[in-house]
Amino acid sequence: MFRTRLISGIILLAITIAVVVLGGNVLFGVLLVLSMIGLYELYKIVNVHRSFPGILGYAAGLIFYTLIYQGLAGYQMMLFIFFLMLLMFAYVFGFPKYSTEQITVVFFGLFYVSIMLSYIYQVRILEDGAWLVWLIFIGAWGSDTCAYAVGMLIGKHKFAPKLSPKKTLEGCVGGVVGAALIGFLYATLTRNQITGIQNPQLIFAIIGAASSIISQIGDLAASAIKRNHNIKDYGNLIPGHGGILDRFDSIIFTAPIVFYLATML
Repeated sequence: MFRTRLISGIILLAITIAVVVLGGNVLFGVLLVLSMIGLYELYKIVNVHRSFPGILGYAAGLIFYTLIYQGLAGYQMMLFIFFLMLLMFAYVFGFPKYSTEQITVVFFGLFYVSIMLSYIYQVRILEDGAWLVWLIFIGAWGSDTCAYAVGMLIGKHKFAPKLSPKKTLEGCVGGVVGAALIGFLYATLTRNQITGIQNPQLIFAIIGAASSIISQIGDLAASAIKRNHNIKDYGNLIPGHGGILDRFDSIIFTAPIVFYLATML
């Protein structure tokens, strides 16, 4: 099991690096596909993955990505409103075929999966985006690695035992400090290439720490959803890791945070 997880993890990392470096249409296309798969995994846990509401969710995700690609962000609110109206139409005229939870999950999925993942692309197309985008992964996977190492070494106090029995408070703090340090070191190495940010070392450290906190919440949120529905993994697409939502649960949360902090700080 460990060997399978290690090999698939290395392959996933290599693909991620290649896709993010290429950016542009390649990154956009991959995120669109991942978004559709993620929606399918989420919808499957409430059994709407092949239903009319689920189809509406996939369609809304496709339209949202089209708006992003075409630079038509002003139409996003219109999309959300019409999407909700159509879901209510399906709920009312299909009653009692679909439960309130199913309709809610379909609407929630557009934000939780499609919109949140799209921020990887939106960070990549910012000024200095080729460098900023890696802060998403530092805040998620870098933080996770640091938290695991610190937790194994000195972890004693359980952080969220009902959701993740192995997580410790020491590990969580180690993840935040580790991500901040990695962000600082990353900025030190790349500061000559950064043109749009003053004092990138401080900014990257802040973004690393903040995104680490959010990524840990994202990881626990994904665990809570799975425990509420008594499932171990969202899927089995990635051997040893589960589905897209299992591997990208923290990325989903760090991508928007990196985008907004990078544009505000």
